[in-house]
Amino acid sequence: MKNMISALLLGTALTLASAGLASAQDKTVKIGALSDQSGLYADLAGPGSTLAAQMAVEDSKLKDKGWKIDIISGDHQNKPDIGTTIARQWFDVDKVDVIVDVPNSGVALAVNNVVKEKNGVYINSGAATSDLTNAQCSPNTVHWTYDTYMLAHATGQALVKAGGDTWFFLTADYAFGAALERDTTAVVTANGGKVVGGVKHPLNTADFSSFLLQAQASKAKIIGLANAGGDTTNSIKQAAEFGIGKGGQKLAGLLLFLTDVKAIGLDTAQGLNFTETFYWDLNDQTRAFSKRFSERMKNSAPPTMVQAGVYAGLMHYFKALDALGGNPHDGAKIVAKMKEIPADDPLFGKGEVQANGRVIHNAYLFEVKKPSESKSPWDLYKLVGTVPGDQAFTPLDKSSCALLKK
Repeated sequence: MKNMISALLLGTALTLASAGLASAQDKTVKIGALSDQSGLYADLAGPGSTLAAQMAVEDSKLKDKGWKIDIISGDHQNKPDIGTTIARQWFDVDKVDVIVDVPNSGVALAVNNVVKEKNGVYINSGAATSDLTNAQCSPNTVHWTYDTYMLAHATGQALVKAGGDTWFFLTADYAFGAALERDTTAVVTANGGKVVGGVKHPLNTADFSSFLLQAQASKAKIIGLANAGGDTTNSIKQAAEFGIGKGGQKLAGLLLFLTDVKAIGLDTAQGLNFTETFYWDLNDQTRAFSKRFSERMKNSAPPTMVQAGVYAGLMHYFKALDALGGNPHDGAKIVAKMKEIPADDPLFGKGEVQANGRVIHNAYLFEVKKPSESKSPWDLYKLVGTVPGDQAFTPLDKSSCALLKK
């Protein structure tokens, strides 16, 4: 009887050991690039984000080590219900391991819940809401590129200190706009400024005339654009038509992308100040990557910071998988490993993934060049200043993330 029990225990131990070994040696990965493929965020994310994911797979060299890595893409159409439906399909049927990109904070927060439920990995590069690493943080989520706290503290604080002490907000009416207005308002008031009013506009609207007239009538020194993509470009173009800048009011593009500046044109955009964490012409490493990227893009555009974040986030993910010796298909375990490994990549430099999932790296204050200063079609920015990562993002002692509670 004793021998039989010993044999059963030995068999169980061998089975468990075998299962653990099989898990460690599983070298298959499926990536889901979930984005806005055809709407107002398609240029800053969309197909370019999928290309960035492909380049990360190639540059990781994991295939040379026997890994099988596949990528699928989906269009969430800026609708949370569509985004969550795709995410569930990917986890339940397509066996996706990691979802990347996801511009649109409303979609991002919804997908965040699905990924946690399915114990996958979520590397967000496209959405801005700082709630992803605060009130709605998850052990399965890493927020890579930027967020509303960073945008507010870098751009907002600089403008208030430069004398822009009265603000009126033009805000996209969904989670991102609300978060950006909230975080910027906190910075404005903390630095002695005042918010004199604001108006919300529908996502992806074409006519900003009534909203801009309200902003103009407010006499605020700064009109804060708490929107993004096509909404930002339309706001700025129509503000120029109304002569708002000539009247002494200054537009603050709280979230501005390379593709936005290109769409607006230097004649209209010149002098705008804003914050990004990546620019193609920042240094030799960003230029080298961007050259390879633009050669494969249909419009020859260099990468935006969102697309660069997809690449960098996946490269760090692959480092974690390599360190684990295989894919355990346990999202929380993989993200925990990502937090252990220092972040260091050619696009964002040295940094870290904090306990709340926030990636810390430098942010940069830029100004749009005058037409006479630009030497090539995408030579659009000049660097004004650098904000160290530990000053750019929410300090851990101010984060409301439940993962930080002991």
